[in-house]
Amino acid sequence: MSTISVTAPDGLPEVRAGDDLAALLAPVLAPLADGDVVVVTSKVVSKAEGRVVVGATREEALAGETDRVVARKGPTQIVRTHHGLVMAAAGIDASNVELGSIVLLPVDPDSSARALRARLLELTGANVGVVVTDTAGRAWREGQTDIAIGAAGLLVTEDFAGRVDGHGNELAVTAPAVADEIAGMAELAQGKLRGRPVAVVRGRADLVLPSGEDGSGAVALVRAEGADLFGFGAREAVVRAVAGDPADQAVFGTPASTEELLRALGAAVGTSTGTATAYGSGVEVRGSQEPALVVVLAFAHGWVVDGTFDGPTGRDRLRLRPSTP
Repeated sequence: MSTISVTAPDGLPEVRAGDDLAALLAPVLAPLADGDVVVVTSKVVSKAEGRVVVGATREEALAGETDRVVARKGPTQIVRTHHGLVMAAAGIDASNVELGSIVLLPVDPDSSARALRARLLELTGANVGVVVTDTAGRAWREGQTDIAIGAAGLLVTEDFAGRVDGHGNELAVTAPAVADEIAGMAELAQGKLRGRPVAVVRGRADLVLPSGEDGSGAVALVRAEGADLFGFGAREAVVRAVAGDPADQAVFGTPASTEELLRALGAAVGTSTGTATAYGSGVEVRGSQEPALVVVLAFAHGWVVDGTFDGPTGRDRLRLRPSTP
């Protein structure tokens, strides 16, 4: 039998810029034990680190917190932050803060988690893991849940690849994001309006690293640009492919195979793209009536022009190659 418990205590005072957050948390969380996981919302971490902005709106602060826009729909903007997180409005929040103020995410949530872990060890003598959380929506799902945006002293994923289940099936890519699971579990006890921004999860000491080993941090849960199948929203993907900015190439990912590009050319506009055939490591398109569209499709698939139009119409032949070998 396995038992995991979550305790979200009352009694934490209002946190302000410059406060020693660990010193405020230690008496509220006492007694801590080795192997506990302390889960704290990014809101109180940001407050202690002076990330509260007075007299500004989310819209005014959004540009400074945005690495790039992923998708827009009406007034909603989903952006990739400087941390690599993809979140609505860059995680900027106006709840649980004084009227007329907003709270930005911590500059480096993993660093915040490491500092908090070290200070809690100093104050309590307990070797704990630390998770810094924030609330996020999920693609294809209604509602929100808390996720780990910072972590220290904790395995953030478990790797089951290569193991065999009870039926003899070998697991291929199963890797539970346990830091996110802990964040969601803690939020169930904390609630949104109960004034409990911290919780202790007990029962997974196997995930907590030895003192002095902070681990990869929650940054390990962030997919690299181009590794996500949904680097842009549906509308933005069309616009960015048409614009063809080389800076966007990485977001579309590694070049598609020759076969995939040929299928796309055939499916997009039929015969108006001309006749596309493979040659060596490239693709040659002849007789296209829509050469600009061919270029857009190539860009969206990680391919670029490797040759010029020629012939009396100026669009008889176009050669394409992968943007990277």
